[in-house]
Amino acid sequence: MYYSKSPNQEHIKLKQSTAALSIMTNSLLVVLKLTVGIFSGAISIISEAAHSAVDLLASLIAYFSVKKSSRPPDNTHAYGQGKIENISATIEALLIIGIAFWIIYESFNKITYKTVPIYLEYGIITMLISIVINYWVSNKLYKVAKLTSSNALEADALHLRTDIWTSVGVLVALVIIKITGFYWMDPLIAIIVALIILRAGYKMTKKNLYELTDASLSDEEEKIIYETIQAHPSIISFHQIRTRRSGSRKLIDMHILLERNT
Repeated sequence: MYYSKSPNQEHIKLKQSTAALSIMTNSLLVVLKLTVGIFSGAISIISEAAHSAVDLLASLIAYFSVKKSSRPPDNTHAYGQGKIENISATIEALLIIGIAFWIIYESFNKITYKTVPIYLEYGIITMLISIVINYWVSNKLYKVAKLTSSNALEADALHLRTDIWTSVGVLVALVIIKITGFYWMDPLIAIIVALIILRAGYKMTKKNLYELTDASLSDEEEKIIYETIQAHPSIISFHQIRTRRSGSRKLIDMHILLERNT
């Protein structure tokens, strides 16, 4: 016996529209940060523009993976194409780790060359705008990801939340430099934020690689499955239950013994 719980059409449309929203806001932030970064000469803001560019790439990956993974099973994919979401989420997590190392690299460069940005007030305003937009979009992404069990949207939400942390770090550094002139505060805060990002990227990579290797559902989910089967009046016994997850689909197969007249 085989059963697959599939997402409904409303969930599919909601996932696609939410992923599209992420693409639009990330595109706006890339242009804004890059323009202000070049104008002010602030390497930290230009690095933030690069971070948002990675976010934009992640949003594009999420959008197309959600679209692809929502296709029903066919002759070549009997269990559907949900694993595309896991692959997408893993790629995004690796991008998170990559940007963290990039921030550390840029931070040491700033310490070495003693780079001090100018027109800091423009950078401060830009970071505030970035924090507000990413906070709103990441919350929406996370809620939809939980509602629709979408790994790709959850990874995108995590990606934007790491961008919030880096934006906060850059914002604090710019304010401190503006007040004190201590340029070294910028790379110091950036390195701390990069370590936070590395931890988040590691956790997301581990989670999705776990699901790509067909790990079983959680103990809580399997408990619900067992209780549901045991409560069914026509089932005499059951054994060899196997569970796994493929994107937003939860796959279950088992052997059951039914009453003779069922």
